Amino acid sequence: MPQQLVDGTPNTESAMLARILQDGEQELTLDAARYWLSVKLPPSDQNRVDELSAKARAGSLTEVETQELDNYLHIGFLLGTMQAKARRLIPTESALTPQ
Repeated sequence: MPQQLVDGTPNTESAMLARILQDGEQELTLDAARYWLSVKLPPSDQNRVDELSAKARAGSLTEVETQELDNYLHIGFLLGTMQAKARRLIPTESALTPQ
């Protein structure tokens, strides 16, 4: 089991990376912002998330599947964090269109 931080959250790899990404000392470049706004789960992973989510709603996830779904949720949080930073830099989708 991962060590817990003072606030009670697990100190997992994704939690460590989230703290780095949320630090805010480094600003994104426009190219990096465009990249983060284009990132999404591959279809096979999205299908797996959908499958695990359905099993979770039905109450039939195994312990291993629960951990797998948690991993996907952590990745989604990290991706959302980076996309939120990118959206502040590029406020409209039209800005993503090459000139």
